[in-house]
Amino acid sequence: MAGLDGSESSWRATAYAAGLARRQNALLVVVYIQPVLAAGAALGASVADTTGEVAEELMREMREATERLRGVFEVRWEFHTFRGDPYNGLAQAADELKADAVVVGASEQAGHRFIGSVAVRLVKAGRWPVTVVP
Repeated sequence: MAGLDGSESSWRATAYAAGLARRQNALLVVVYIQPVLAAGAALGASVADTTGEVAEELMREMREATERLRGVFEVRWEFHTFRGDPYNGLAQAADELKADAVVVGASEQAGHRFIGSVAVRLVKAGRWPVTVVP
């Protein structure tokens, strides 16, 4: 299972996970966590619509990449969305989808060096093998 949020590191993590899945003839499950932003709803913004559009765009990009690589790099994949914060969403997805491993991109936010990133929290949970791709 690979976590994808549209960041460069998450795309690298997805590519890495695709390589693992291809070599092991396994199913690649790509997961996007739709954030739940109460503040956005309070401001009148349609957060569900916005995050749904992000999910649709990521799935479209995955399909395009698959088509470009057809015949060269074949991998079976599925795209799922879950709602919540990134850590709990990925943990829930990994549990529900019975993931053999979790692959995520390294955090690109400087503050995570001090308070911990989603990747670090997944590793500390110790429930699945976790690969963090820079």
